[in-house]
Amino acid sequence: MTITTGPDEAARKQVAAELSRLLADSYTLYLKSHNYHWNVTGPMFHTLHLMFEEQYNELALAVDEVAERIRALGHIAPATYREFLGLTSIDEDEAVPDASLMIRSLIDGHEIVVSTAREVASAAEQASDIASADLATRRVEVHEKTAWMLRSLLE
Repeated sequence: MTITTGPDEAARKQVAAELSRLLADSYTLYLKSHNYHWNVTGPMFHTLHLMFEEQYNELALAVDEVAERIRALGHIAPATYREFLGLTSIDEDEAVPDASLMIRSLIDGHEIVVSTAREVASAAEQASDIASADLATRRVEVHEKTAWMLRSLLE
């Protein structure tokens, strides 16, 4: 069935491709946050354990919203580890890092998602896709705030 609202098909395809990168980055960051929640140790264990849980729960909701936006644009959302690996800019860990390296890694991950979300917003604005632009802008706000909170732990 043809979509008759919003941008034309070529613009929807471009925005969906950018959203797919955001989905992959967000899902990879979700997995990393969950890994750290399970495996954090040290004097800040309780604080970090709870913080990482809040973060991965927020990301779980976010990936669903991003995937559903891709579907609303008429495209298939990537949904496999292989697809995510090919699309993400976030590196996986080789081993379980210590707590301070976990924090630094998550800061890097959130900053990468901010960059990707800004690219989504730009593509969406060029396509006059206000819904995708709004979604990307909200993701920028969440990830910038989370990165700030994580950086504060290292001061």
